[in-house]
Amino acid sequence: MPRRKVTLAYMSNKSERKISFNKRKKGLIKKASELCTLCAVDGCAIIYSPFESQPEVWPSPEETASVLSRYNSLPEIEQTRYMTNLESFTKQRLEKVKKDLHRLQIENKRKEVKCFMYKCMAGIKKPEEFDMTNADVMRSVMEETTTALNSRMRELNIVDPNDPATFVSQNLH
Repeated sequence: MPRRKVTLAYMSNKSERKISFNKRKKGLIKKASELCTLCAVDGCAIIYSPFESQPEVWPSPEETASVLSRYNSLPEIEQTRYMTNLESFTKQRLEKVKKDLHRLQIENKRKEVKCFMYKCMAGIKKPEEFDMTNADVMRSVMEETTTALNSRMRELNIVDPNDPATFVSQNLH
């Protein structure tokens, strides 16, 4: 189901604003309660409103004071460890995307070179068509392929046909 685009606009009607505020406040407190219950964590909420003289405090003023006291007793580095602003979040996300892109570019280049190698083996491409700027990648792909083939041959107890001693003795039996 596609997500509905929500456009936030200031409600000019004071009574509509108050009704909306009370519904959303109730939903926020419900979510906070569920989070604390389901995840076995302590939490609190303090909600100030122009509609009420005193702030809404959840779960109770005493429990809220206890949670805030524990938080305030933490060293500043612990208090701010997981805090982030939009700029730092965006920078972190951008770095991750750049790393992922680089990894995928390398992976794609390896797949292109491997495909070219197999096409050469099948006679579809000619080695002269190879772009030598990818020589290191081709060397690496060929080494991996050779290693994988040798390993599989050992698993199947197939001797090395390039080793005349084992090839002849294997075929005489």
